[in-house]
Amino acid sequence: MADDTSDSKSVDVVSAPVREDIKTPSEEPSDNSDDSDGRKPPPLAAKLCAVALISCISFGSHWSSGVTGAMKSTMKKEMHIDNVQFSLLEASEDFMATVLLLISGVITDRVGGAQMIVYGNIVYTIGSILVAAAATVRSFDFMIGGRIILALGDIATQIAQYKMFSSWFPPSNGFASTLGFELAIGKIGGFIGKSTSNIIASKTGNFAWVFWTAVFMNLFTNAASAAFWFFNIYCNRHYKGRRDEATKEQLTEKNKKFEFKKMFELPWMFWAVMGFSIFQTSAASVFSQNATELAEKRFNVDSIKAGWYSSLSQYAGFFLVPCLGVFIDVLGNRASVLFICGLGMLLSMVLINFATSHAGTGAAFGIYGIAVSFGPTSVIDSIRTTLWHQSVFGSAYALKVTMNNAMSIIIRIITGALQDADDNSYRRVVQVYLVLGAGATVVGAAILIGSFVTDNLAPLQWTRHKRLTSGAAVIERIRERSLVTQRERTRKISILCFAALLLLTVGSWVAYIWGAVTGHNS
Repeated sequence: MADDTSDSKSVDVVSAPVREDIKTPSEEPSDNSDDSDGRKPPPLAAKLCAVALISCISFGSHWSSGVTGAMKSTMKKEMHIDNVQFSLLEASEDFMATVLLLISGVITDRVGGAQMIVYGNIVYTIGSILVAAAATVRSFDFMIGGRIILALGDIATQIAQYKMFSSWFPPSNGFASTLGFELAIGKIGGFIGKSTSNIIASKTGNFAWVFWTAVFMNLFTNAASAAFWFFNIYCNRHYKGRRDEATKEQLTEKNKKFEFKKMFELPWMFWAVMGFSIFQTSAASVFSQNATELAEKRFNVDSIKAGWYSSLSQYAGFFLVPCLGVFIDVLGNRASVLFICGLGMLLSMVLINFATSHAGTGAAFGIYGIAVSFGPTSVIDSIRTTLWHQSVFGSAYALKVTMNNAMSIIIRIITGALQDADDNSYRRVVQVYLVLGAGATVVGAAILIGSFVTDNLAPLQWTRHKRLTSGAAVIERIRERSLVTQRERTRKISILCFAALLLLTVGSWVAYIWGAVTGHNS
């Protein structure tokens, strides 16, 4: 980043050699660029309908994903497993994601998000049925298999829904707002699923009913997916392709070919945002897994009350998420939001480590609930803002989720082993959370400072007015510098970051295999 800062404003783009294969966004071919057939851009009502349908899909999937973490104590008791085995169960989905998610992102860019959502949710439902059956017969090995199949469906749908958003809305013109709305609906679904899971288990006398309830919710998700698929077909027939008014780039749902070359031209700004996400998202993921049991121990309450406490800490800030999306779309300041999110994560983890009283833990959970609400929208929108080509957003987001899942596997296995070695205590586990929170704060601060000293990161702070009025020229200048003048450096940085991600992924596989061995031998 320091190298870019020193020469970012002194490059003479006019004198740079022009490559014929580098086209401006307005010149890039598109599957949906036919303006001569009388079709008009989709109206606001169609866009809102698309957001509503995808949000329904998100509601069901988040409901299911919040269940297992809330049932940690119950599952360990009923299925006779330890912390390493539970961490292995949670890491099974992450493991499959690291193996197949990147491939899924490339395929989604090629074939489109609508079809991937439908197929993914069908597979996800089959996996959820197997998980519920495994809970019924109390089989840990069976549940591992079900979670792996469930992950195959989740892999397809994770990328597809955000790919659809990127094809309907450009940055600073609805993308962050729709993300915020969808994530808020997802948080509501996750809150209901997590907070009611122990109540269902207690009232029915069998925790397996929690997973069967998730199956019924997945059937609702499938119905919403089918409705969205038909709606998308209708829109493609009646409306022309969407366009980024700032850069004139044609937004596409699917590409004419696989864009492998563009994947190796991802800017270093994208990898900077990835550096923040590896700490913040991984910390949030692993902390959420253990929050219910931690609440049981810190507050001295049963699993039902602890489920409510942990659900509030994770989902209570849902009302902030759509507001944050609108704020980012209109006023920008993405780098500022990233830093505030990292700082909030650090403060909450400091309290978790050093303020172990009821009041201190309650304050930590409250700060965490606000801080974690700032993360997903700002990270995903920042990734979209730093990309040169919307056509590879699915692949870029797949890199992000692959990295987070790989990191989560490693952290989950480590914290599970630490907890088992520490007599089921969280004394050393919370120190890992503290390190991750500190990492997020440091990277967030670096991005924020960089946004003021280099024009490469400046677009993260732009307001909507700035991007629409004068942003196109600046973006094109940065793009030319990255893809023409300093093309080799861009490729080297991208390849180096790809290699680091590959090493992290391989490390997560080693951790997963180690967890499988030690978990089954415990």
